[in-house]
Amino acid sequence: MSVELNHTIIHSRDNRESAEFLADILGLEVGEEWGPFVPVSTANGVTLDFATVPEAPITTQHYAFLVSEGEFDTAYARIKELGVTYYADPHGKHPGEINHNDGGRGVYFIDPAGHGMEIITRPYGGFAS
Repeated sequence: MSVELNHTIIHSRDNRESAEFLADILGLEVGEEWGPFVPVSTANGVTLDFATVPEAPITTQHYAFLVSEGEFDTAYARIKELGVTYYADPHGKHPGEINHNDGGRGVYFIDPAGHGMEIITRPYGGFAS
């Protein structure tokens, strides 16, 4: 059996809010709550399980999503429509811009819990997936 990432837990202040935020931007479905988790599944079968941790500090993480050009257009339009601040870089030095790294397009934005989210149309290094 080959090794695959199956799921990861993403800490949030409000699991439903964070799951719905990301699902709305990426055009994904929010699954039914299971225990303390609100799941969002990606096309490659990885589930993002959002968990509420209201009292504990949240360590900021980074999550990057590889999308098609059409999916990028839709997500980027949604980011702008919702008034979400976005950047061309992970350090937030180029607000209101996207990047064209590796011949594709990419954009960074922050989710309600403070995690850095990224959508890209080409993997880093220009490698096909």
